[in-house]
Amino acid sequence: MKIFSTEHCFEYPWEQVSAANWKKYPNEMSTHVIAVDVLRREIDSQSGVLRTERLITCKQAIPSWVLALVGGSDVSYVREVSEVDPRAKTLTLRSVNLTMNTLLSVYETVVYSPNPKDPANSTSFTQEAQITAYASFRRLCNKIEDWSVDRFHQNAKLGKAGFESVLQKVAQKVQEGVFRDEKLAM
Repeated sequence: MKIFSTEHCFEYPWEQVSAANWKKYPNEMSTHVIAVDVLRREIDSQSGVLRTERLITCKQAIPSWVLALVGGSDVSYVREVSEVDPRAKTLTLRSVNLTMNTLLSVYETVVYSPNPKDPANSTSFTQEAQITAYASFRRLCNKIEDWSVDRFHQNAKLGKAGFESVLQKVAQKVQEGVFRDEKLAM
């Protein structure tokens, strides 16, 4: 198993970041995400936590040697379960790949919370992915895990850049007073 982890600070308040999460895809930097479908959404009446389950469809550039070994397609599916806790001001996303999970399991956790150094104006982002390959040969597992960590790193950089552009658009709409009406329509 290999671990990928990263941290980042978005210079936007947590409220804007958590609202922008629902408008994250599509964006020009994360073109591998081709669809996001909400499967379930509910609010816990006791805690006020919003739980959402989504199916994310991705089209990845998978090496031909991987497809030749295991078959399959370059289209993959990811199940994401998120929790927005408005009291604790946390947005936690947990995801797992559904495609090729007998070859490779990827468990990802992302947490957005107010930055302790400037909670009113910036948001901390932490991301961790546990990547485990399954094969008869450890050397093959290592190669698959190494490739997956590299790919995860590339997608994470693109994802942050794409999310920054979404955040800029949301911030502009908030300043114009437009986003409030859109939030009500979601």
